[in-house]
Amino acid sequence: MTAAIDALDLARALIRCPSVTPADAGALGVLERALTPLGFACHRMTFRENGTPDVDNLYARIGTAEPNFCFAGHTDVVPVGNEKGWTVDPFGAETIDGALYGRGASDMKGAVAAFAAAASRFLARRGSDFGGSISLLITGDEEGPSINGTKKVLGWLNERGERLDACLVGEPTNPMELGDMIKIGRRGSLSGWITVSGVQGHTAYPHLADNPLPRLVKLLDALATMSLDHGTDHFQPSNLQLTTIDVGNAATNVIPGEARAAFNARFNDLHTSESLIRRIRERLDQAGGGYEMTTQVTGEAFLTPPGDFSALLTGAVERVTGRRPELSTTGGTSDARFIKDHCPVAEFGLVGQTMHKTDEWVSLADLAALTDIYEAVLDGFFAARHVR
Repeated sequence: MTAAIDALDLARALIRCPSVTPADAGALGVLERALTPLGFACHRMTFRENGTPDVDNLYARIGTAEPNFCFAGHTDVVPVGNEKGWTVDPFGAETIDGALYGRGASDMKGAVAAFAAAASRFLARRGSDFGGSISLLITGDEEGPSINGTKKVLGWLNERGERLDACLVGEPTNPMELGDMIKIGRRGSLSGWITVSGVQGHTAYPHLADNPLPRLVKLLDALATMSLDHGTDHFQPSNLQLTTIDVGNAATNVIPGEARAAFNARFNDLHTSESLIRRIRERLDQAGGGYEMTTQVTGEAFLTPPGDFSALLTGAVERVTGRRPELSTTGGTSDARFIKDHCPVAEFGLVGQTMHKTDEWVSLADLAALTDIYEAVLDGFFAARHVR
C-alpha cells in the first residue's frame, strides 16, 4: 500500500518552487508526483489567450462514480516584495519554532498539501471503492488575471461531461485562529474608469479653455456619497470606493485637457454587475456633465445558502478544533466565484494573518489540524453519499 502523504513534507516541497504568477516553477509537477501513486488520474493543461500569459493547471481525480467531491486551490503565489525585508529565504520552506515559513505557506500551498494528505489518509482507510470520486482542481492563475486558470479548467470539465457535486476551496479564511470562519459566498467586484474631456489652455485665459476638473469633481462627489444598500442577512453593505484621480499635469499655469478617475465597488447579492453599472450611470447622469466610463467585472456576488454542505463543513471544523466557525461572506474575491456556477462551494483554509506579507508563515499544528478537518469532511461527505 502506498504510504500516506505527509502534509508538511509536501508543503515544503511546494514552497520551494518559486511559482510567482504566472510561473509554475515545477509546483504542479510536485503535486502530480504525490497524487499519481495514490491512483489519481492527473491531467495537466496549459491555457492561453491573447494578451495574457500562458498558465499551467492540474486536474486530478480518483474514482469514476458520483458524487465527485472537489478540493480547489492554487499553487501560484504573489511576489516576495522587498526580499531584504524577509528574515528567511522566501522559498526556503524553513521550519522554525513550530512554524513553516515561506511565500505561499498560508496562501495557499499549505492547504493544497493538506488536500492531498487528507485524501491519501482517507484512501488508505477506505480503499478505492468508497462510493464516489475525489478530485483536485489546482490552478497557477489565482493571484493573477484569473483568465487561463480555474474558469477554463471548468470549461474543459464541461466539455468532457464531468461534473462536480461539491467543492471546498482552501483559501486562508480564518482571521485569527483555525476554526474561526468558513466563507459561504463572496461579494462581487466591479471596477470603473471615468474620463472627462475638456480643452487645454492657459490659466490666465480660462475663457479660451474648458477645464474638465470641476465636472470630474462633481461626478466623483456623486459617487462618493452614493449609498448602495444596508446589507443582508449574509452580506455586509455594498460599498464603492474611489481609487485614483489622474490629470498628468505638471504645470501650474495650464488648464488640463483631460481628467480621469477610477473606482472599485464591492457588491452583495442585492445587485448584479449589470444592475449596478446601470445605477452608477444614472447617478453620474444626474450629476450632469459629459463623461465616458468603461467598466470591468471580475466577479459576481454569490451565496451558497446555509444547509447540508455548510453543516458538514462546520461539523468537521468543530470536531477537530472545538470551535464553531462563523459562516461569512467577507473579504475579497476568490476562484469560488467561478465554481459557484457548477456546484455548491465554500472556502476554508489556514489563518490569513501573514498572507502576502514578508515572512509569511503557518503554524505546524494548524497544518496538521487542517489535514484532519479535510479528512473529516471526506468522511462525512461520503458517509452521506451526496450533499445537496
